[in-house]
Amino acid sequence: MSEKKRNFCYHFPPNDTRFLSLTFKVVNKYAFVLKVSLMYRIKCYNKNRFNKSAYLYYIIKWRREMEVERPRYLKQLIDKKDNGRVKIITGVRRCGKSYLLFELYRKYLLSIGINENQIIMIALDSLKNAQYRNPIELDDFLRKKIRDNVLRYYIFIDEIQFVEEISNPYLKNSDSKISFVDLVLGLMKISNVDVYITGSNSRMLSSDVLTQFRDRGDEIRVYPFSFAEFYSCYDGDKRKAFDEYCLYGGMPISVQLKNHEEKSKYLKNIFTSTYIKDVVERHKILKDVSIIDDLLDIISSSIGSLSNPTKLASTFMSEKNIKISQFTVSNYLDYFIDAFLIEKARRFDVKGRKYISSPYKYYFSDIGLRNARLNFRQNEQSHIMENVIYNELRMRGLNVDVGVVEYNYKNENKKTVRKNLEVDFIINRGSNRYYIQSALNVDTKEKQMQETESLRRTGDSFKKMVIVRNNIVPRYDDDGILYIGVEDFLLDETSIDL
Repeated sequence: MSEKKRNFCYHFPPNDTRFLSLTFKVVNKYAFVLKVSLMYRIKCYNKNRFNKSAYLYYIIKWRREMEVERPRYLKQLIDKKDNGRVKIITGVRRCGKSYLLFELYRKYLLSIGINENQIIMIALDSLKNAQYRNPIELDDFLRKKIRDNVLRYYIFIDEIQFVEEISNPYLKNSDSKISFVDLVLGLMKISNVDVYITGSNSRMLSSDVLTQFRDRGDEIRVYPFSFAEFYSCYDGDKRKAFDEYCLYGGMPISVQLKNHEEKSKYLKNIFTSTYIKDVVERHKILKDVSIIDDLLDIISSSIGSLSNPTKLASTFMSEKNIKISQFTVSNYLDYFIDAFLIEKARRFDVKGRKYISSPYKYYFSDIGLRNARLNFRQNEQSHIMENVIYNELRMRGLNVDVGVVEYNYKNENKKTVRKNLEVDFIINRGSNRYYIQSALNVDTKEKQMQETESLRRTGDSFKKMVIVRNNIVPRYDDDGILYIGVEDFLLDETSIDL
């Protein structure tokens, strides 16, 4: 072995993870180079004999210890820093909001010279902080931490929904209340304070919180791991990674678990003990808990399919022999949406240039939660891939609609017939529009024509794209339609503009 090679191996032995903790943060673009160099280092270190088992062991060890940086959300926090508004971090429970704030953003502040004593953090779900669930006590605690009128302070309040609404003790014989909203608005009036809050149940995460803050709050919507984030700490190729992502989703804790049993148990438990419990408690549902369970099962079974409250109420009657009004169904669906468990995509008439009031499509914020709800029995790849693509588009901050293209044709009896064709997703961004179709494959000419008919009949020249399950080289056809593999689309933030 040359002296140069020997020195290279000496500085980076396989049991030294310091180098990897830095280099893996570069992640995907340099993954192959890293892999090759790691193989070489281990080979050198073991007296020029490549040890495959050792290599695999250290790869797994290093990747599991890697910190997922979540740059998309970190950038949003950085951009909104010191803007005079409260930063409200929302998202489905257990998606990583607290970690984003308390770990990643805190590290950023320290890296730019903010002192530790300028970052005031409190987690209200901790028993030791139980007294500060009183808004007056919490306000007093935080203000005592602000000891300098010149220095800038950053206040992080985690699990703010634990702050109880209390009667105003200073107004006797009054119905006046003091809540966490009053607390936060008061903190915002301190000139050298920047306020950040998170919550982990539907009371905090519901959209009405932003309404209470009016124009004084900025929302940072956090999702479970995207496929790119998932893949950055996955041990295997991207195809295998995508298969696992489509099965278990991107809930941060689930990603860390070792096997199907552990992942399945975790996802099922948080669905029951967290999401359903939150909805029931917030909305004081006493009698219809079983109906909520059934409704979630129905929605889980129909992702990617058109539905509405009327249709769902009919399903209850036909399949469960339960009479329930469409208004009740609509309210329950809104509860799930407020808790960020599901999202509703509206239909847009492409040629009529208008929204269609009903039906809608419903998608789960995490596909693993959906699969766990159905005990991993319904594994329809086309609908699951469609849900994953929808989530990715929403993670990129895009508004997503479901498209309808109407056209007339003459049937065999020469009668004019109207036909509706679906476009899976329509994205409007400024003056640009994008049409996206999700397809498992376009292996034959007939299949290709079938999947692209709606795109070809839009009657405009906006960008059109077909995302396929197969691993293909991105290409355009004669109609200007782009074909791209799903993994490549998900891993490239700019793929929509290829």
